[in-house]
Amino acid sequence: MKITVVGTGYVGLVTGTCFAETGNNVICVDIDVDKVNKLSNGQITIYEPGLEKLFDRNLKEDRLHFTTNLAEGVKDAEVIFLALPTPPGEDGSADLSYILRVAEDLGKIITDYKVIIDKSTVPVGTAEKVYAKIAQNCKGEFDVVSNPEFLREGVAVDDFMKPDRVVIGTRSERARKVMGELFAPFVRQGNPILFMDEKSAELTKYAANSFLATKISFMNEIAVLCEKLGADVDMVRRGVGSDDRIGKRFLFPGIGYGGSCFPKDVQALVKSSEDADYEFKILNAVMDVNEKQKLFLLPKINSWFKNNLKGKHFALWGLAFKPNTDDIREAPALYMIDALVEAGATVTVFDPEAMANVEKLLGNKVTYAPHQYECLNNADALIIATEWSVFRTPDFDKIKATLKNNLIFDGRNLFDVARMQELGFHYESVGRSATI
Repeated sequence: MKITVVGTGYVGLVTGTCFAETGNNVICVDIDVDKVNKLSNGQITIYEPGLEKLFDRNLKEDRLHFTTNLAEGVKDAEVIFLALPTPPGEDGSADLSYILRVAEDLGKIITDYKVIIDKSTVPVGTAEKVYAKIAQNCKGEFDVVSNPEFLREGVAVDDFMKPDRVVIGTRSERARKVMGELFAPFVRQGNPILFMDEKSAELTKYAANSFLATKISFMNEIAVLCEKLGADVDMVRRGVGSDDRIGKRFLFPGIGYGGSCFPKDVQALVKSSEDADYEFKILNAVMDVNEKQKLFLLPKINSWFKNNLKGKHFALWGLAFKPNTDDIREAPALYMIDALVEAGATVTVFDPEAMANVEKLLGNKVTYAPHQYECLNNADALIIATEWSVFRTPDFDKIKATLKNNLIFDGRNLFDVARMQELGFHYESVGRSATI
């Protein structure tokens, strides 16, 4: 099948590459000339485990192409995916300007039947808006379908190639047949393709992400309570997660969620609720808890240093909002950096993949270490903000020899509390008793 993907961010590039991997001919369109040139020349522009191998193979096999010309990109396409950004506006609503602008352009280009697919996370009713925008100038036949993505950064390739479900919103039998054929190679093991109306598909994505964000914030609230009552959140998490009605995933406490999806999707669903004259009280609480949780470690740090961080120097491990990605959008580490610097401290940071993105954002506000242990030089304490695997079994002797104090503030509960006490660290984590 001939496929066009408009937008080459995380969703667009993974979508285009994975469809090419199953034998389709894919053209990806983006207005960023520099990005398109890099991709055309074999330089991948995002970090996503497993993606580069597929990208290289399909580029060499001439199944994956890139262009800045929308008309050229969609000319022979049977389906057109819109994988465009929908950033939150000041009021929390999703900004649809990128999608609607492309929809208007498509209306002037399309002359034969095509299926236009909203892959971006969009509010309920967006498919109708896209349809209306295209229809203003369109001389050909088309259908607009909602097909929300459920890709997790860090495992996006596996999620795409082996989805636990595919959600497709369309009331058109013609579009349904095309979408069924398109996704058939990905559900051969029997995972379902769930067909529904467009509005239900749009709401499904927001509902799913908001529920997962709620689980995270709930466990973070339990972690706070554990500290106050003397309980261990790890024990509570295991006890709760063993109930198959609840499940083990998304119950790990920490310093809040970030990334491109959860923060903006929760915001957008709250805004959609307000527009429908409904107060979504649970999600308002979820946002409030998460905002506070990003700085959960700060009172612990202030307490140790007697509320005087001026002149103190901290090592910070982890900048990405989660491991196995270079995405720093809404990353808790950035909030921690701002708070420490504002209090008069200095910070040296290390992350296996995200430092270049942080440097573009923060410049010389922090110092960037080429290695995780060099990051510790002259630091009064180590702060851990992202649970990269490389941080899970560090050389503790080297940490003790390099840090000024045997002092670790761990926002991701990487280490065993009793073990840290044996090693002689003052170790603060989330929802567990401090050592020493």
